[in-house]
Amino acid sequence: MSIHYSRRRVLLHWLSAVIILWALASGFYVALNPVSASTQQWVGSLNVSLTTLFIPCFVWRAWLFVCEREPSGAALSLDKRLALAVHGLIYLVIGVVLVTGVLMMKSAISVFGLVRFPQPLADPVSIELANTVHTLSCVVLAMLVALHLCAVLWHEFSGRRVVRRMSFAKPAGTIQSAQR
Repeated sequence: MSIHYSRRRVLLHWLSAVIILWALASGFYVALNPVSASTQQWVGSLNVSLTTLFIPCFVWRAWLFVCEREPSGAALSLDKRLALAVHGLIYLVIGVVLVTGVLMMKSAISVFGLVRFPQPLADPVSIELANTVHTLSCVVLAMLVALHLCAVLWHEFSGRRVVRRMSFAKPAGTIQSAQR
């Protein structure tokens, strides 16, 4: 029997995917390419706003990951334990990226110019350390996202429809039972 994820887990997954992919791609683009100061400022401001708003969604999603796993009376197979471990590592690294992203701020955190949070650290050495850990954890996250995408493709081509399970489509056989 395959797992079909709740609508809230599916929504949080795709929201996470869009924000994480955007922040990684745009952040690496700005860091690795010559761009104007205005482009760098625009991407930085947008990413800070998006990821700040994403933090509560990520906490909710991580809580669901820990608390709403499917119960299993039998021991998990090696590949299921590996998948669980990799997903746990992805959550851990996302958490590190988000925390260090906040800690590395050199000024107040502005969320789309509507809300401001005070700069969490004042010590330049601590800010630089957070920046370094943030950069390294973004590289690790990018590698984990690539691994995750490869695993999704492998499952899809092996006949295990993981994308369908992580969609809003109803699994086969539930439409009738939902109507009763």
